[in-house]
Amino acid sequence: MGKKRKHSETNAVEPTKKDDDSTEERPKRTLLGWKDKPEVKETDAPGVFRNKEKVLVTCSRRINFRYRHLMLNVVSLLPHCKKDNKVESKSSKGATLNELVELKSCSSCLFFECRKHKDLYLWMAKCPNGPSVKFLVNAVHTMEELKLTGNHLKGSRPLLTFSSNFDNDAHWKLIKEMIIQIFGTPKEHRKSKPYYDHVFTFSIVDDHVWFRNYQITVPHNESDKVARGGLDKMTLVEVGPRFCLNPIKIFGGSFGGPTLYENPFYVSPNQIRALEKKQKAGKYAKKVKAKTRRKMHQLANPLEPDEFADMWKE
Repeated sequence: MGKKRKHSETNAVEPTKKDDDSTEERPKRTLLGWKDKPEVKETDAPGVFRNKEKVLVTCSRRINFRYRHLMLNVVSLLPHCKKDNKVESKSSKGATLNELVELKSCSSCLFFECRKHKDLYLWMAKCPNGPSVKFLVNAVHTMEELKLTGNHLKGSRPLLTFSSNFDNDAHWKLIKEMIIQIFGTPKEHRKSKPYYDHVFTFSIVDDHVWFRNYQITVPHNESDKVARGGLDKMTLVEVGPRFCLNPIKIFGGSFGGPTLYENPFYVSPNQIRALEKKQKAGKYAKKVKAKTRRKMHQLANPLEPDEFADMWKE
């Protein structure tokens, strides 16, 4: 029989634990080796702004093929956008689009709305609180029909340039800020390239916003190679697409709400077509009146009978 332990031996003094702050935590062990502590990036640090802008691009049903190709060109130019199915263009489209934007975790929306297979309207909206701008799109030319020589890398970040008259009025300043937020590709976006090789130009002519897309070309020959900062030999080659935006209204909410600005020079395409029909109808009415006047003149002034009219009938 073994000897029993004394009661004093069982109550041995436990080793004192050191403070957790003084001891360094060991890295976790994984199948691939030791896992180091995650390094905190400067962009992820608290207080540093990181642009997480995402744009939902969609269109209405029964859209024209030309306008659908324009929408696809815009999608190819914006690597931070998300495309969705067609939406019915009804009075309740605002609630539907806001819900889609929330489901896609986006913050802005570009909605191409086609009416009567002829007229294209573009909605630029910040969801879900607004503001939003409604444009009439004119002078549409897609990349496929232009066949220009320019060709920039897909997914690269664009340089945004604006004409000086964007700073004249308050509504142009608001439109400029919305264009910067929607068309500007966020830095370090996972689908974008980290350099610039094309330019988006927005210029105001006759109260319309004209859009152009240019590629920045640099000579690649060894003799003509451009040094860093040598902008005198760089040239711009147009890529496409082209379109013109005629602002109609600016709303305080997303796809609706109080009207902040209304274009006094805007004329709807329905009114233009009605005036053209009236002009054509006026031409036809003038022809009918001229015929009746000619008949009345002939009846009022009959010709005298010709004595030699039946001479050769014998």
